[in-house]
Amino acid sequence: MYNKITFEKKSNFFLIAEIGNNHQGDLSSAKKLIEVAKLSGAHAVKFQKRHNNKLYTNEMYNSLYNSENSFGKTYGEHRDFLEFNLQQYRILKKYAEKLKVAFFATPFDYESVDFLKKINVSAFKIASGDLTNLPLQEKIAKTKKPIFLSTGGGKIKDIDRAVKNITKFNKKLCVMHCTAAYPATENMMNLNFIKNLKKKYPKLTIGLSDHYSGILSSTVAFLNGAEVFEKHFTLSRSNKGTDHSFSLEPAGLRKLRNYLDRINILQGKYTKKVFEEEKLPILKMSKSIVAKRKLKIGEQISLKNIEFRSPGGGLPPYEIKNILNKKIKKVFQKHENIKKKFLF
Repeated sequence: MYNKITFEKKSNFFLIAEIGNNHQGDLSSAKKLIEVAKLSGAHAVKFQKRHNNKLYTNEMYNSLYNSENSFGKTYGEHRDFLEFNLQQYRILKKYAEKLKVAFFATPFDYESVDFLKKINVSAFKIASGDLTNLPLQEKIAKTKKPIFLSTGGGKIKDIDRAVKNITKFNKKLCVMHCTAAYPATENMMNLNFIKNLKKKYPKLTIGLSDHYSGILSSTVAFLNGAEVFEKHFTLSRSNKGTDHSFSLEPAGLRKLRNYLDRINILQGKYTKKVFEEEKLPILKMSKSIVAKRKLKIGEQISLKNIEFRSPGGGLPPYEIKNILNKKIKKVFQKHENIKKKFLF
């Protein structure tokens, strides 16, 4: 499956820790997040890249941002505080490579695509807000890097338009079911739609960009066929910032990775298998056909003179119709297993 997006791994899913802006503009915090994400089981870490003076209108860039989560007086100052420069990104990518975790980011504008190309990121993420941004999608697709496409807030026609636009240039696409609410509640997740995405795009990888607060949604999505999981990641939910409250902390990410690994094992095969470990418990619990009392030679087997008692290992109860009314040619003691060879 993952030949499509060029990530090689042993497990049959791909877990992305979305660091986003949870580093709070601090390089050492970003490196720590990468390290702990790797230790917690993530296959990849993802950041966000914006050239804010190109992305926002002057009015929005210069608007006052009076929020407890603000890192600046204006929205532009706030967003600029959270951005890393090219040298810092190279440091982060090199650190991720050292830890053997894939490193990529979401570009929100043309300049950010060119920026990320310079550091040769492993892949690109297209945010839900750009599901209808065909020009940006085309620019990203032409990099020939694997692409993860979020579909939050979009209709089927929006998803289909984007998929057709991207795959004209690049087939290495993962379509990510997403609800663009932060956080998304249970009634917003609509995880059965993943099955429809798999039917509609059988040649593409299908995943979940998950804004639910917890790990239940990703495990359900796995059972519905999702193979890529993106979860916001933080060292502490109490940190300053808009995304921390619904992000997974290290323990949560470890638990999610553990659950996804174990679900695959739990599902097993489509055939019934009897395991060696079952044999002794079943022997103890199952029943054999035994004599209810001492039976004499010449007596007939009837429901009045036999019983079904544990342990198993003797004639199983389903044989009862095959032995009723047969005569006995040896003495059976009370609770002795009835044997066909001594019946006629």
